[in-house]
Amino acid sequence: MISQIARLSTAAILTATIALSPVVVMAADPAPAPAPAPAAAPAAAPAAPEQATEKKAKKTKKADKKAKKKSKKKAKAAAASAPAPAPAPAPAQ
Repeated sequence: MISQIARLSTAAILTATIALSPVVVMAADPAPAPAPAPAAAPAAAPAAPEQATEKKAKKTKKADKKAKKKSKKKAKAAAASAPAPAPAPAPAQ
């Protein structure tokens, strides 16, 4: 009977030790300083808007290029379909 009580108490102590060990470790560790974490976040934030502006700039350049190409095609087609203007008469001397 005494050996059963000894086993039960040993198992209870081991279980309690295992259950409480993470709590003890967290209590022993000092809290991390809050200053470095916020300082790192703003440094990463400006990178995203810069990338967005670069993408927008590329898109606008591409759109401008496309528009110029279209206008050139239209001008070329209009010039080809329009009749040639009559030469101006030479002034009499």
